[in-house]
Parts: sequence; C-alpha cells; structure tokens
Amino acid sequence: MKNLLLTIALCLSFVCVFGQITITKDDFGNAGDTVRMSVSADLQVDFLTTGANQNWDYSQLVPESQYLKEYSDISDAGTFANFLFGQFASPMYQASYFNESNAVPLDQISQFLPLPIESFNLVSRLTEDSLTSIGSIISVSGNLIPVKSDTIETRYDFPLNFGNTHFSRGYTYLNMNPIQNSIWIQHRTRNTEVDGWGTITTPFGTFSALRVRHDITEYDSLFLEVSGFGFWVPVPVPLSHEYEWWTNGQKEPILKITTNQVQGNENVASVEYRDIYRGLDAGLLEHTVEVNLFPNPTAGKVLVKASSPLNSITILDLNGKVMFKQFNLKQNMVEIDLQDFPVGSYLVEGRTVKGAFQAKLIRD
Repeated sequence: MKNLLLTIALCLSFVCVFGQITITKDDFGNAGDTVRMSVSADLQVDFLTTGANQNWDYSQLVPESQYLKEYSDISDAGTFANFLFGQFASPMYQASYFNESNAVPLDQISQFLPLPIESFNLVSRLTEDSLTSIGSIISVSGNLIPVKSDTIETRYDFPLNFGNTHFSRGYTYLNMNPIQNSIWIQHRTRNTEVDGWGTITTPFGTFSALRVRHDITEYDSLFLEVSGFGFWVPVPVPLSHEYEWWTNGQKEPILKITTNQVQGNENVASVEYRDIYRGLDAGLLEHTVEVNLFPNPTAGKVLVKASSPLNSITILDLNGKVMFKQFNLKQNMVEIDLQDFPVGSYLVEGRTVKGAFQAKLIRD
C-alpha cells in the first residue's frame, strides 16, 4: 500500500513539474537582461508536430554559432529616441527596451537604397497584458533614426495558455530624409495560436513548454528618387511562420524555428535555441571590421580601437556573464577600466556601422 501511494505521489509530482503551464510577462526579457542563444544549421528539423501532451525531442541539435541577445534601456538610444519612447512619451509609446531584430528584411530593402541600412532595432513595450512593437531605431550611415509605429502590433497577448489565439496588425511609415530621399512603409499582420503543450528537450535541458505559432504576412514598399524622378518599389517578403517553445523564467523561447513559405512550400529559414555559453560567438565575426586592444594583456585600462565608429561594446567572461556594456558611442575608440575585473580571459564583442567584431582580452 505504501509503495502504491508513493508511486501515485511520484506521478502527481511529475504532472506538476511537466504539466500544462501558463506564460506571463515575467517569462519574457526586459531592460538589462541578456540571453545566450545558439544557432543550428539543421534545416530538416521537425516544426509540424504539435498538440496536447507532446514530448518534443530536439536534443540532437548541434550549435553552429552563438549570439548574445541584449535588452537595452531606451536611455541608451540617444536624445531623439528618448523623446519618442521615453518616460515623457504618451503611455502606449513608453518603451520597456530595444534590441536588434531581424523583423525587417534588410537584405531586400538595402539593395534598393543608395545608402544601406546597417541595423534594425525593435522598440518594445512589455506590460501585464501584452508585448507590443511600438517602433524601431534604424542605423543608416552611422545615424540612428527612431520612428514610431503608426499602428502598434501586439506580438503576445498575456497570459499565454494552450488554445489561446489572437490577431494583430502593424503599420510603420519611415521617412529617411534628410539622410536620403527615401520612404519605407511596412504593413504586417500576425495570427498567433498556442497550439501545443508538453515537454521539450534541447541541448540546454528538458522543460515544460507551450508551443506558440505565429503566421506573419508582410507587405513592404519603398519610395526612391533617381535623377529627380520619384517612384515606388514593392519589396517582396515571403509569408513567414514562427514556431516557438516557451517555458517559465527563460526570457526567450527555449526553441524557435522560423520558416518561409514560397510557392506553397514551407522551408526552414533559421533554428535557434536558448543555451549556455559554448565559445561559438565567432559566428558573429565580420572580417571587414578591424579592432585593436592595447595593452593586451592589461592589469588596468584597455583601449578598444575599431576601424569604424562603434555603436556598442560588451565585455563577457568565459561563462557568458556580461561584465561591461555601453551603447550609442559613435566613436572609433573607447577606454575601459578593468581594475575591478578578476584575473582571467574575456571576450570583447562590438558592433559598428559596418558590422560586428569579437576579440579576446586578458586581464593579468
């Protein structure tokens, strides 16, 4: 009898640990957070299996590269961005954070522009009820251009429970004058469904999870002027789907698979998942950006000098902990005091108007 009761208790405990969960705003990242993500090249991964009480096994994923996702306070984005999204903006436009995003197809848009868009930062507002996209901060030729979304898109409607659905739309109009005589318009619609629950296993561990599916339709267009003649150009953006597995307290999805639908076929475009630091950040390195650290090794200050103006710089220890970060630098050199850093090796990650770099730094 005792053994039977113990077995029942263990089963009930397992259900409690690995049963249906609810996702709230507290499970999402916010200003000051950083999250390490791994990127896999396995484009044959299963994104279709879902439903109630699933056991998703993605333990076979192999990381090809990693990146650190940073949730930056809007105060780091400059005066104009603070005016649009800071504490004195209207309540619906008061930002919680901004971070670099692939929500805009930069490769398609930049091919039409005389000056390329170097980076796109999504400005977000996180509340008890929702996570919304309230605008963006775009870097063009080293200039940060903040812009409000005219129609605010709701990315998540809280709380998230199995079976929930929601629909949202977004509209953004960006006039790039006086930097260049161009206008970018983005229309987006988002259909979201929490279509599964169960347990998920990745190289990061095993977790109770909700599976969230987003179907995203986007129509972009650009206004250009050539030799005094202006015209509009449609920018083709394929129908995309985002499949996410969320658990409690991890700030980002445990796993996210993005697909593009072309001619009726749904093809995997990217696979990324929450992970520990594995020393694979070299995937961010762009050799067009040269950087020098001196003195290196150092017992005190180090001067970081890049071949193009720095937008941001971050120093991490070998466990992935952020030891230093600074944004909106707009200069080629920055001096950093390491006297309070423990002796050891560190990684310096930076972003410039021309791309990203990584370098090793030794504190002796």
